Amino acid sequence: MENDRLALAQDRTTAAATLYELASDPSVQVRAAVAARPDAPAEALRPLARDRDRTVRQAVAGNPATSQGNLLRLVGDADRWVRWAVAANPSCDARVRQVMVKAQDKELRGLLAEMGELEPELAAILVKDASPEVRERLASHTFDPDVIAALLQDRTVRVRKGLAINEQTTAEHRHALAQDSSPDVRAALVRALPLDEADLQTLVNDRSVEVRRSLATSAVTPPHIRQALENDADETVAEDARRYRATAAPVTAPRPGNRRPIGKRFPGRAGR
Repeated sequence: MENDRLALAQDRTTAAATLYELASDPSVQVRAAVAARPDAPAEALRPLARDRDRTVRQAVAGNPATSQGNLLRLVGDADRWVRWAVAANPSCDARVRQVMVKAQDKELRGLLAEMGELEPELAAILVKDASPEVRERLASHTFDPDVIAALLQDRTVRVRKGLAINEQTTAEHRHALAQDSSPDVRAALVRALPLDEADLQTLVNDRSVEVRRSLATSAVTPPHIRQALENDADETVAEDARRYRATAAPVTAPRPGNRRPIGKRFPGRAGR
């Protein structure tokens, strides 16, 4: 019975030899269960990396036990979900990333751009990527000050907006962003990141109403700056500042042992 074989494939006590046999099972569910097991033997994962069913190959692509050779094969898979699963695999190493940076799949390069420990030579390639989305995702995730400096000069607004939400930027970087020619960048900055007092004082008088409205309603805006905006020449800005003060809930410290869940970006969907 298929259910019995599936239970066997999911049983942590099942012998490696049995898992190898189940890797050729006629049931996709059984093969996928074997493919997802972190203790699956290499002899079982090897044929499953070539399985005709996408869900099986995707399970292999996300399995930390999958060999580098199979990951290199799967990162070039015809199915995008399989390729994206490789990018999320903790065993995705430098050799696999070298293939990812040359991929025609824009989403795959975007997932690479969001990796924290990205080799400088790969980041340097992504700085010049043809896709503004890829550069934006690099901008919002990079830790590399040289990459940040290069992207500050990017002509595409959405790329600089990516920098405007990057917590790894320095006060110097944020000062440059506070003077950005695009109000969209300045508005994104004041909504996302704390700024030096000199920059805040400049932004209080920003020529863009939208920037001042964003400053008035930002959770990171200091109270004295928001209070100044209550007297803004534009009534919508002043009203937003007054409404925020009136409705803002008091901030309470989390109880020990409690942490807010961290959301993960889903491949293929815009995160910003």
